[in-house]
Amino acid sequence: MDDLVNASTIPCENMIVYIWDMDETLILLKSLLDGSYAESFNGVKESRKGTDIGKRWENHILQVCDDYFFYEQMENYNQPCLDALSLYDDGQDLSDYNFNSDGFKHMHDDADRRKLAYRQRVIAQKYAQGLHHVLDQQLIQLWDDLYQMTDNYTDGWFSSGHAFLQQILGRNTLSTSNHARCQHINVLVTSGSLIPSLVKCLLFKLDDVFSYDNAHGMWENCSVSHGSRSDSVVKLYGFV
Repeated sequence: MDDLVNASTIPCENMIVYIWDMDETLILLKSLLDGSYAESFNGVKESRKGTDIGKRWENHILQVCDDYFFYEQMENYNQPCLDALSLYDDGQDLSDYNFNSDGFKHMHDDADRRKLAYRQRVIAQKYAQGLHHVLDQQLIQLWDDLYQMTDNYTDGWFSSGHAFLQQILGRNTLSTSNHARCQHINVLVTSGSLIPSLVKCLLFKLDDVFSYDNAHGMWENCSVSHGSRSDSVVKLYGFV
């Protein structure tokens, strides 16, 4: 990590990519749910409160996934990224498209892949707009309150991670004398399914530091190792 952080001190390259895992790194969820986060503080943190916070996040994630991001329809057809099926998207106007009656249930042929590609296009649009354009005001208030409660409980874990990611992107505005400007990119690689991972990015307010096209979830082949996924992402950004 230090080599990446100090990359701006060496002659600029065209692109510097920072590859991040999200769970238990940028965000906390599992360790809140199972109490291990509180246990690491030897009684200073109230374990029951952490577990309650984790359960509330879990409910929010599932609700947003199913109600706004087609997860119930798509969970058996996970893709590594939102543009994985873009070749099947014919660009049809989806403003009046009824996703509940288009017959999408299986992935047997190109027609099914096109229906899945439509859903992925809408998800990309919603992600780019942000949850304030998706959720109602009551849910937004509950979400904001829970985020602040969690950040307070974890001594600023979420906000500190976000600030660091912003600092990385801020280097894109810095000029370097005698060299071309470097492009700094945050890339998310997670072992989880893509749609819940994107929803986590939105709910944990990371969507301004990870664009949807730089988020990569679990490959269709679930036996692919985390290292292999990282290698695939490295190849995607043209380094090998």
